[in-house]
Parts: sequence; structure tokens; C-alpha cells
Amino acid sequence: MKTLVRTARAFTNIALIKYWGKKNQILKLPCTNSLSLTLDRFYTDTKVTIVNDHHDTVYLNHKLLDQTQNKRILKYLDTVRQFYSFDDHFIVDTVNHVPTSAGFASSASGFAALAAAINETKQLNLNKRELSILARNGSGSASRSIYGGFVEWIAGDSNETSFAAPIDENPQIDLTLLSVVINKGSKKISSTVGMENSVKTSPFYPNWVTLVASEIKEIKQAIAKKDIQRIGEIAEHNAMSMHALTLSANPSFTYFEPETIRIFQIIQELRQKGILAYATIDAGPNVKIICTNESITKVQKYIEEQLSNVSCVVANIGSGIQYI
Repeated sequence: MKTLVRTARAFTNIALIKYWGKKNQILKLPCTNSLSLTLDRFYTDTKVTIVNDHHDTVYLNHKLLDQTQNKRILKYLDTVRQFYSFDDHFIVDTVNHVPTSAGFASSASGFAALAAAINETKQLNLNKRELSILARNGSGSASRSIYGGFVEWIAGDSNETSFAAPIDENPQIDLTLLSVVINKGSKKISSTVGMENSVKTSPFYPNWVTLVASEIKEIKQAIAKKDIQRIGEIAEHNAMSMHALTLSANPSFTYFEPETIRIFQIIQELRQKGILAYATIDAGPNVKIICTNESITKVQKYIEEQLSNVSCVVANIGSGIQYI
């Protein structure tokens, strides 16, 4: 018997100060705090239905996933059952409006939506902090997608102390973001594997921990002042520093493609022309460009003139969890 159908919508976020490295793999506790901006363009809708059965069923974009494909989700559902001491099983129906595993934070919106849908369906009555903790157990960055606007994930040292907290959910700031889609395909090295290799083998990882602590403080000051140029400068430096960890790992690896490098060059050319544009990039080839409402049209036009094989998507500041 099916009962209590709920649908949750969660939006992706782009980390301006990156999450790169775990100190606890099971609880997904990060080595550092991180800070993100929730976006309105990419999102996940998830409906969870309780079923009278002894196994879970998962649909992604209306296609039934087999045991191999949904292994991560099934493990997460087992974790939730253990946390809240219930035996119910579910049909999970997820529609992902995000390229999966391509550096667009699909796991962030995916597990945030799943956590919120379970919370509603099971009437767990979790507050947002508790919901952030629940989402984090599926994907670390999902903790931040519970909230809109600027969000900080507190690293913590236990399941209860690692959660996201809003900095400003409705910032009145002239900031918009251009996502440059180079490749929608799944990346060859997952974020989890990439992080682990970087933590274990990059000689610069201890410096990364120190850098993040400093740049979190700096970017929060810039956000308070609505200083978009300074936000962009800090975010770009932090992103490049993160990817330096992949290049300095042993063996070395990178998420960049040739077009990724060319976009970095284009952004520098734009700044030389006096146009505000700063790059940030997660674990994938696709670049996000921090702009103003005034500069974004010029940035998009210039990129499309220079590169015919990429597509551009404009994203504005997004909200937290919604129910539809």
C-alpha cells in the first residue's frame, strides 16, 4: 500500500571556497569548512513513496536503476533507516535537471532533495540543521543545498557537529553566474576518489587547509560588503588552488579539458578589457564564471564567439529546499 507521497526540490550549489578532502569517510566529515552559493538553474525533484515491500526501488529520470547503478542510494536509505529506527522501504522517483557527475553538483541537489523528501514522507519533523546533517550523509555538498543564497558548511568533528548554516539566504547583491558547459559526460575520476588521492599524496594538502581557513574569513567579509570583484578574486584563487592539489597528487590527474584552459584564458582577456569575470570550477571540466548583471551578456557573447563547441547557461542566486 502506497501512502504519503511528497515531492521535494533542491537546487545545486557552487562552492566558492571548496570542499576537497574528508577526515572521516563514513560520516563524510570534511577536513575544512567550505562556502557556497545556491543556484536557481539546476535542480533535482524527488518523490519518495512508502511501499509494503522488503526492498527499495529507484527511478532516475523515469528509468529504473539496477542494483549496481543505485548502490549509493540504497546504502544511504539503509543509513537513514538506522538513524531513525524505522523499517519502511521506498520507491524513490528522481528527476535530475542537472548533468550527472560532470562537476555541476548533481549529488548535492540529489541527496538534498532525497533527504527532504524522506523527511516529509516519514514526518520526521527535522529542522534545517538536522536536515543538513541528514543530507550530508548522502553527499557532503548536499548539506549546503538545504539553504539558499550564501551558505557555509561547518566541518565539525562528529555527525551532530558537521552541518551547513546560512550566511545570507536572500542576498541583495548584483551577482550572477554563467555556467559554461564543455562536457556533460560523467567524469573519469569521481570526486570521492580525487579527494582521497589529493589528501594522501599531494605535498601541498596541509597548505590547502590553512588557505581555506584564511579565505573563508576573507570572502565572508567581501560578501558583507557586497564586493563582487573581491568575491570573484578569492573564489578564483581558491578554485585554482584546489585543482593544484590534483596536479600535485601522485599519480597526477586533472579534471580540465583543453576548452577549460581556453576559458581561463578568455576570462583573463575579458578582465584586461575591463569586464568583470572570475572563474570557479568544481571536480569536472565545466567552468562557472562569476559576473555582474552588466557584465554577463558581454562575457557570454565573447565566449560564444571564441568557442563554438560549448554552451552557456545563466544562473541566478537560488533558494533552499522547496516542496511542489
